[in-house]
Amino acid sequence: MDEIFVLVEHRKGEIRDVTLEMLGKGREVADGRGARLTALLLGKDVSRMAQTLVSRADAVEVIEHERLADFNSDAYQEVLSRLIDERKPVLTLIGHTAFGLDLAPSLAAEVGAPLLTDVTGIELADGAVTAIRPVYGGKVRARVRSRGLGAIVTVQSGAFAATGERETAGEIVRADALFSSDLAQKKFLRFVEAAAGDLDITQSDIVVSVGRGIGDPKNLPLVEELASVLGGVLACSRPVVDKKWLPKSRQVGISGKTVQPKLYLAVGISGAFQHLSGIKGAGIVVAINKDPKAPIFRVADYGIVGDLFTVVPTLKERIAKVKANK
Repeated sequence: MDEIFVLVEHRKGEIRDVTLEMLGKGREVADGRGARLTALLLGKDVSRMAQTLVSRADAVEVIEHERLADFNSDAYQEVLSRLIDERKPVLTLIGHTAFGLDLAPSLAAEVGAPLLTDVTGIELADGAVTAIRPVYGGKVRARVRSRGLGAIVTVQSGAFAATGERETAGEIVRADALFSSDLAQKKFLRFVEAAAGDLDITQSDIVVSVGRGIGDPKNLPLVEELASVLGGVLACSRPVVDKKWLPKSRQVGISGKTVQPKLYLAVGISGAFQHLSGIKGAGIVVAINKDPKAPIFRVADYGIVGDLFTVVPTLKERIAKVKANK
């Protein structure tokens, strides 16, 4: 039976969202091909995480070793290259993250596998892996195809939904990590935490994002108050960061963060390709823009054509009244 590998990315005992997204897509591809979906969980004292994954995969393979306690691409590569050589998976999925960017290229070179990076769409057909990936800064989507199966694919965060849970759980398998040498080329030093006060916009169910239409940094509190009334967070498009009106940690888009809130409210954002790539996983998109031809309206579920300085205060007032009457 064909097999699909998904490498579990975790940090400080927590499974990263991209892992569940890859398992969702992996489940879809595996079911369509009649393949076995295997989640590879490497680390030390990580067995408890397997219970979270077992409903999403046919098997969770737990590989524990002292050298895997913290992510080290050399140690991961030695374990994964052996598994790939032995089992010949038709597809291996790794997150397109700092973790994956450090690991995937050298792993693909060692095992002689095709490498497809930063993908937002995957299918297996006609003896090859076909993927969709952004090029030219996200302005164009390219369809790329591997020569044969067995490709290693890095998946863009937020590209797929974290679906695929089943009532019948898979199995948990334990395997040994075998290393040819104790000599390590790389050494883990420490995690560098985000600066105090930084806010993770990817974790909020409601994101209110502001663009160049705000005109002046002194107008930002207007939109921030709307975000507060909604119980959400304030984010922005790249021009706002370029002007240093908000920090880079608040930027949504291909050069910022990908968000998947239940509600995304775009205020004064025209909707360039680079920005839209960061909200493709959003639930409901609402746009406020005075230009009826703004690209943001092509993807919005609801659109308000009007001056944000008129619309936002009215919207904030209406929402506040509704909340007060509950």
